[in-house]
Amino acid sequence: MQTHTDKPPQTTANVELLAAALGAFDSAPAGANPPWLKSIREQARARASQLGFPNTRQEEWRFTNMAPLLQLPLHAAAANGRGLSARDIAPFRLFADGPCLVFVDGMFRKDLSALPGNGGALKIGGLRDQLAANPRELETDLARHAACDGNFFTALNTAFFQDGAFIYVPADATAEEPVQLLFLASSGRPGATAHPRNLILAGKRSGLKVVESYASLTDAAHVTNAVTELVLGPEARVEHCRLQNENGRAFHVSTVQAVQAGGSHWISHSIATGARIARNQVQTLLTAEGAEAVLNGLFLGRDEQLIDHHTVVDHAGPRCESHEFFHGILSGRSHGVFNGKIFVRQDAQKTNAKQTNRNLVLSDSASIDTKPQLEIFADDVKCTHGATVGQLDQEALFYLRARGIGADQARRMLIRAFASDVVERITMAPARERLEELLAGRFDGAAI
Repeated sequence: MQTHTDKPPQTTANVELLAAALGAFDSAPAGANPPWLKSIREQARARASQLGFPNTRQEEWRFTNMAPLLQLPLHAAAANGRGLSARDIAPFRLFADGPCLVFVDGMFRKDLSALPGNGGALKIGGLRDQLAANPRELETDLARHAACDGNFFTALNTAFFQDGAFIYVPADATAEEPVQLLFLASSGRPGATAHPRNLILAGKRSGLKVVESYASLTDAAHVTNAVTELVLGPEARVEHCRLQNENGRAFHVSTVQAVQAGGSHWISHSIATGARIARNQVQTLLTAEGAEAVLNGLFLGRDEQLIDHHTVVDHAGPRCESHEFFHGILSGRSHGVFNGKIFVRQDAQKTNAKQTNRNLVLSDSASIDTKPQLEIFADDVKCTHGATVGQLDQEALFYLRARGIGADQARRMLIRAFASDVVERITMAPARERLEELLAGRFDGAAI
C-alpha cells in the first residue's frame, strides 16, 4: 500500500507557528482588511497550511534547517517600545535629515519617524494607515506579486501581516533624498514574531533610493518574517539596499519581489550580518524590453550562524539584462548558502545575464553550499554563471607581510577588500559608510 505523500506532514509545531501569527491577523481592524485583501489573506492562510513548515527534505530548503525556530515560545509581537525616544533610535538612523519610517515590533511609529514636508511628490507612511484610508489605491499591487504558492513564509506573511511601509513616487518625479525604513525589535520576551509588509511603487520615469534596515534592541530571540514588493514602471530607476543586523539569537526570513516594466533599472543590495538563522529571497521579474536588474549581496557568518541567500531573476521580456554579484565571508562554524536561479523564457531573446558568487572561508569548520542555476528556453541569449570557494590569497598575504604589515592586520585588510567589492556598489554614501563601520567593527576585533 502506498503511504507517502507530496504534502509535508503537519505537526503540532506547524500549528503552533500558525497560531502565533493568527493573533495578529484576528486583531487587524476591519478597515485594514477590505474584501479583496481578506480573500487574499484567506487563500494565503490555506496555502501556508498546505505547504507546512519547510524541512530539509525539500530541495529549496535542503541546506537550511529552520527547525530551531520552532523551539521558541512563539507569539505575535506586541506593540512594545512605548518609552522609546528619538535619542534611542538615533544610532540606527542612516540619514540625518532625510525621510525615515520607524517600525517597532512590526508596527509603524509616526512619533519616531521623519516624514517629508507637504507639497512634495513623495508619498510615504504606514501601510496599515494607507489601507484604512485608501484601500482602493493598493488593490492592484498589494500582495499581488510575491507569490505564496511555493513559499511557506511568504504565505504566512500575506495571511498575517499587520503593518509595514508604503512608498509611492508618481510618474516623472524623483525623490530628492533616500528613504530609510527602520525596523526595530524591542521585545525582551523570547519568541516575539513580526510580519512586516512593505509596498514600494515607482511610477513611469521616476527615481527613488531606499534603505530597509533591521536591528534588535534586546538580546532576546525573536522572529522577523518580512516581505517587500517593488513595482517599477517604465523607465523607473530604483536603488534598494537591505541591511539585516539583528541579534545573534534572532531568526530572520525575508522575501523581496520586484516587478520591472520596460526600460526600468533596479539595483538591489542585500547585506546580511546578523541573526542566528537568516534566509533571504531576492527575486525580480523583467516583464518587457530593455529592463535591467543588478543584484548585489554580501553575507558575513561567524560562530554558528546560518545565512542563506536565494535569488531568482526571471527574464520574460526581450533585450533585458541582469547582473548578480554575491560575496560570502564565513568564519567559526558558520554556514553560508547561495542558490541563484536565472530563468530565460522563450520570448526573451537577446537576454544578457551574468551571475557570480564568490566565497571566502576563513576556518576549517565553516562551510558554504553554492548552487548557480540557468534555465534557458530562448536561443539567442548570452548567459553565464560561476561560483568560487577559497581561502585568503597566500601570495597577497606574503606581499603585505614583506612590507612590514603584521599578520593579523594583513589578514583583515584582505578580508575588507573582498567585502568592499560589494559595499562600494552602494551609491548612498551614508549607508555605505555605516556598513563600512560595521565591517570594521567585525574585522578589527577578534577573529571573525
